[in-house]
Amino acid sequence: MNSEIRQFLFDSLTAMKYSTADMDDDTVLGPAGADLESLALAELSLRVEDHFGVRFDEDEAERFAAMTVGEFCAEVARRAQTATAT
Repeated sequence: MNSEIRQFLFDSLTAMKYSTADMDDDTVLGPAGADLESLALAELSLRVEDHFGVRFDEDEAERFAAMTVGEFCAEVARRAQTATAT
């Protein structure tokens, strides 16, 4: 499932006009890597919520800025499994 999430993440970022050419699982989403701003992280979170049926709290965007692509994908996968288990 992580590869599906990663592909969706990259497709979403491309649609949001961000370059994903140099991104991999070790790329930090925030200023230290992909340089996503808080509004972009919020939009990305909404796209992921809609597509994978997971939910994030409003204040989690700051936490996502410190995550790598791989960590974010793992978190989405974990939440998606939890959502389908209930």
